[in-house]
Amino acid sequence: MKIGILGSGDVGRVLASAFLKEGHDVMIGTREIGKEKLVQWKSENAEGMTGSFEEAANFGETLVLATVGSGALSALGLAGKDHLSGKVIIDATNPIVQADNGFPQADHGVLRYFTTSNESLMEQLQHAFPDARFVKAFNSVGNAFMYKPSFPEGRPTMFICGNDALAKETVSGILGAFGWDAEDMGMAESARPIEALCQLWCAPGFLRNQWTHAFKLYKIK
Repeated sequence: MKIGILGSGDVGRVLASAFLKEGHDVMIGTREIGKEKLVQWKSENAEGMTGSFEEAANFGETLVLATVGSGALSALGLAGKDHLSGKVIIDATNPIVQADNGFPQADHGVLRYFTTSNESLMEQLQHAFPDARFVKAFNSVGNAFMYKPSFPEGRPTMFICGNDALAKETVSGILGAFGWDAEDMGMAESARPIEALCQLWCAPGFLRNQWTHAFKLYKIK
C-alpha cells in the first residue's frame, strides 16, 4: 500500500519505518520538513518520502494520524477534506493536555485530557471529517513497542474501534503484520475507554519509571 503519515514526531517516524520494513511506500507529512529529526530519518530511510500534510494525505491510500492530540484537527484540515474522503485513517492520537514547555501534564501520574469521559478525541475527528474512515489504534503503548513487540507472555493486544467494519479489517491486518493481536471493541464511542488506556499505560512510567509493558486480553473460548 501507499501509506501517508500525518505527523513527524517519534510516533510518526517509528510507524513510517515499520511500514517501510513491511514493504509499503511511505510519505511522512509535516509542518516543518527541515526539522533535524525528520532529516535524519530521511537519511536513514532513503526509500521514504517527506512532504506537507496535504502531499502525504494525497499520496496515501491508507493514512496514519500521529500528531499530538491538540494538533490533530488542524493537521487534518491542512491535509484537506478531499484527500481524506473514503480513506482509512489510523488514529494514534490521545487528547493529552500539554504544558507550555511541551511536556504532558499529569496529576499523580495520571495524564490530564482535554476531553471528557463522555467524548473521545476520535469522535471529534470523525464528526469533523465524516467521510473519513477512522480507526483507533497504536495509542495505548509506547512507540518502542509499536512494531514487532516481544514479551515473554506472547503477542500483546491492541484495542481498536471505528464505525467502518472494512476499515477495521484493514487495520487488523496491519496490526497482525506488526506483531499484535487486534481486538475490535466496537464503534467510535469505544475510543473513550481506548484513549483512557494511554493514561493507564503511562501511570507506571510516571510513578516508577516503568515503560516496558503492554496490554493483553485473555479470553475463555
